[in-house]
Amino acid sequence: MAYCEAQFQMSLKNSTISSLFWKLLERGGRATVELIVQIILARLLSPEEFGSLAIMLVFINIGNVIVQSGLNTALVQAQNIDSVDLSTVFWLSFFVSAGMFAIVYIVAPSVATFYDMPYIVWPLRALSLVFLITSFNSVQVAIVQRVLQLRKVFFATISAALISGIIGIGSAVLGAGLWALVLQQLVFQFTNCLVLGIQVRWFPSKMFDRVKARKHLNYGWKLLVSGLLDQGYQSISDLIIGKQFSTNSLGLISQGKKYPQALGSMLDGAIQPVMLSAVAHLQTDVSLVKSLIRRALKSSTFLIVPSMTLFAVVAKPVVFILLGDKWLPCVPFLQMYCFVYALLPIHTTNLQALNGMGRSDLFLKLELIKKAYGICFILFAAFVMRDVYLMVAMYMITGIISTFVNAYPNKRVIGYSYSEQIRDIAPAFVISAIAGGLALFCGSFVASPGLQILVEVAVMAITYFGIAGIFKLEAFEYLINTARDFLGAKRR
Repeated sequence: MAYCEAQFQMSLKNSTISSLFWKLLERGGRATVELIVQIILARLLSPEEFGSLAIMLVFINIGNVIVQSGLNTALVQAQNIDSVDLSTVFWLSFFVSAGMFAIVYIVAPSVATFYDMPYIVWPLRALSLVFLITSFNSVQVAIVQRVLQLRKVFFATISAALISGIIGIGSAVLGAGLWALVLQQLVFQFTNCLVLGIQVRWFPSKMFDRVKARKHLNYGWKLLVSGLLDQGYQSISDLIIGKQFSTNSLGLISQGKKYPQALGSMLDGAIQPVMLSAVAHLQTDVSLVKSLIRRALKSSTFLIVPSMTLFAVVAKPVVFILLGDKWLPCVPFLQMYCFVYALLPIHTTNLQALNGMGRSDLFLKLELIKKAYGICFILFAAFVMRDVYLMVAMYMITGIISTFVNAYPNKRVIGYSYSEQIRDIAPAFVISAIAGGLALFCGSFVASPGLQILVEVAVMAITYFGIAGIFKLEAFEYLINTARDFLGAKRR
């Protein structure tokens, strides 16, 4: 029995490492392709057009949360599922997506009138076709994520990013304007679903089980409410800025947020979905779950914190070279969001632990608490102080407070206290601050923007990894050994 359990743990470890590798490739590949595409589009289009897209995406992103209704995570988390579960979840999502498409189609003129942007009516209606694609794609992703076959997601995502990027850039060159951004979004979702469908080869049947539907909804509705709170919270500033300030300001903020978000999602997003699947397999062994979560937090923090620190340091010369003078006002926003996303690992690791342990009830309670004070901060900055910079700064303050809120329940659920988590992540923050300060100091003596970037990157990397190596930082040695083991296994 002990031998079988050891075999299972070794198999799970190997599957987890392999999945992390493919998820990191998928996130990294997509981020790289999209970064290149966004840079080209930013040179071809104006901040106002990106601001208009940001307004439309508020409604699309909220609609997507409703379409999925937490059912994707319910499929991943469930101990056992069959074809009936998959079809039941699909039909639930499909009918909700059809309803969301109809709602957005009807309200599009009202949205355009409210923001005094009559030109977004048909682009918004076209963009709402994403809902129909999401209902199918979410089940596909749950299937491969459940069995940790994330190589399939990699091929689908990279294909979608390349094809949609080419079409988006081509449309912008031909003068499509805002429609170029809309086409890029639609083509990405459609291609991603198509390529993943070819690999997974799953199609829904006519089966629908009310008992199974009730079971998945019972788990998923809490995640639905949590998702709506989170997406609404993320979107409320876009809605307020677009109305209270200007579309140009919204375009600058969305551009400043986009790159730190992409980098954070690439690194942390590669780890967290895999952790959810792994924790779901180990729900009955709390000590193993704690060990897994602790490792995920240390590893993701070790990678993300220095990356965000470096990005904030090189922000101005990077924006100047890649995007041009017209985008320089977005630099302060980019630097503030670097801080926000540096805190991402402690948020997502704790929340994925709760989801994997089946505690979506606690997940919902945390979201209610965080969004309550977060929204108050944003409204105060927008309507009392009337300062768009302070609005973004409020996300920084909320992020700090939320690290404690997200970590608190896991002391009881898996025995991982907030003080332990602070001790685990402190080295990455301290070393990043030292390396970032030294890089900024050295870069200040260089006049050429391109050379300044090279100097700051080199100083940051040498200082950070040098200190980590000298003090034999656990996360550093673990990542080195994991990479060595993975490459050795691949050679064999």
